[in-house]
Amino acid sequence: MKNRINIRLLVLLAIILLMGLWRILNNGGQLTPLANFTPFGALALFGGTYFISKVRAYFFPLLMLLVSDLVMMQTYFSQYRSGLLYDGWYWTYLAFALMVFVGTLIRRVHWKSVLAASIGAALVHYIVTDFGVWLGGGIDLTTGQPFTRDWSGLLSCYVLALPFLKNMLLSNLLYSGFLFGGYELASRRYPVLNHPQLS
Repeated sequence: MKNRINIRLLVLLAIILLMGLWRILNNGGQLTPLANFTPFGALALFGGTYFISKVRAYFFPLLMLLVSDLVMMQTYFSQYRSGLLYDGWYWTYLAFALMVFVGTLIRRVHWKSVLAASIGAALVHYIVTDFGVWLGGGIDLTTGQPFTRDWSGLLSCYVLALPFLKNMLLSNLLYSGFLFGGYELASRRYPVLNHPQLS
């Protein structure tokens, strides 16, 4: 029984670690809409789905987000660093935690449930993080001025963020297909991965 616990948990942790390394190594060091094309939305869903322990479901993906953010703020994006991280980081982490929650809602892994969760997670990220940009005095790139503190300013912020939403959605779909599909195929070959009560 102990071997089963260790194997399943170690596989889940290895997947999280690999996705964190992929995010760090695959980043071009530029803040573009493609900066949102990462495996982390899918990773949040994956952690929420496969970890039965709610503490682990949130802790390990959020820890990997933090570690990869810290590495990138010390290297690629040091010019954007504010303290250890970046301005408004807490909105990103709130959105990420909510994406993990969306993953916990997947009761049965099926392409339809993963598709719906991928779309839902992208929308959650978009709504929460861009609300934070607007509330935090983000700059409207069309005017060079901070977004106005009214409905028009919020709407402008969301419109300008549509390319980021698109890339988050596409990356969620791609990486979710890879993560969920790969894990489900592996669990058929290695039944030890089919014991959710052990994680």
